[in-house]
Amino acid sequence: MGGGEVPGERSGDPGDLLPLTSVALNVLLALADGERHGYGIMLEVRERTGGRVRLGPGTLYGAIKRLKEGGVIEESGERPDPGEAPDDGRRRYYRLTGFGGEVLAAEVERLDGLVRAAREKGAFPAPKPSPEGA
Repeated sequence: MGGGEVPGERSGDPGDLLPLTSVALNVLLALADGERHGYGIMLEVRERTGGRVRLGPGTLYGAIKRLKEGGVIEESGERPDPGEAPDDGRRRYYRLTGFGGEVLAAEVERLDGLVRAAREKGAFPAPKPSPEGA
């Protein structure tokens, strides 16, 4: 996480944790639509980014540990879909906390502001012409 992170001390203001690292942001985005286990987080990030971001186990679980300590995510004792075939009982599932949802929203808003500023300054790439318009 970014900002003024202090180990063992949880901030009550989501903005205090910004900017997030790209790893933390990718983990939170992976959990935004539901609980996932660590390997599920790795797969979601890889698929969503077209393979450009691949989280290794050390990087992922280090981020999960820090996000849990910050109260941004939590471990879930439940399985997301009990109707599915039983999976490995050793898997730990994670989900966003209410505070984690606020942190994610604050980071997305911060990044949106950066993109708007880049557009206003003309520092945004022009859209590529579509093949249909050629």
